[in-house]
Amino acid sequence: MQDRLFIFVEGDDDELFFSRVVKPILKTNCIIIKYAQKRKIADYALNIKKMKADYLFVGDIDLKVCVTAKKQNLSNLYKLDEDKIIIVIKEIESWYLAGLDESRAKRFGIPIVRDTQKIDKETFEREFIPKQFKNKIDFLNEILKVFSIETAKQKNLSFQYFAEKYQLE
Repeated sequence: MQDRLFIFVEGDDDELFFSRVVKPILKTNCIIIKYAQKRKIADYALNIKKMKADYLFVGDIDLKVCVTAKKQNLSNLYKLDEDKIIIVIKEIESWYLAGLDESRAKRFGIPIVRDTQKIDKETFEREFIPKQFKNKIDFLNEILKVFSIETAKQKNLSFQYFAEKYQLE
C-alpha cells in the first residue's frame, strides 16, 4: 500500500463506513471520494497512478450474478484495475449489520442475523432500524460506535475478504 490511498465509494453511507471503520486502521493517508457524483472515474484513476499513489474502488454487487462479473463490468466501465475493486455483497448496509454481535443486536431490539450477505438497503431500512432512531444515519452512527471487525468477518464473506486483504484488525 502506498503513502496515499484514494478510496472511491458510492454514496454517503459508504463514505461514513469507510471514514469511521477503515480509514483509522489503515496506516496511510486515505482520501475518500464519492464516485456517484463524479463522471470521470477513469481520469481520476489514471491521475492517481501518475502520482504514484494507490486506489480502491468499492462497489455493490447489485444485480450481477457474481463478483467476477461485477468487477469486469466496473473495470470496463471506468477503466480500473480489477485487483483494485472491492465488491460489497449485497450493499454497504450488510457490512454495517455484520459488525453487530448478538448482544448489541438484542440491545438495539433488532433481529439477529448470522449471515448478512443477503441484506440490501431496502431490507435494512424496513426491518432493522429501531423505532427509537430518528433516521437511518443516527442508527448507522450508533452501529459504528460498537462495530466489531471480527464479528463482521464472521457474518459477511465480502467484508471478510476485504478485511483480510487489507489487514483490518
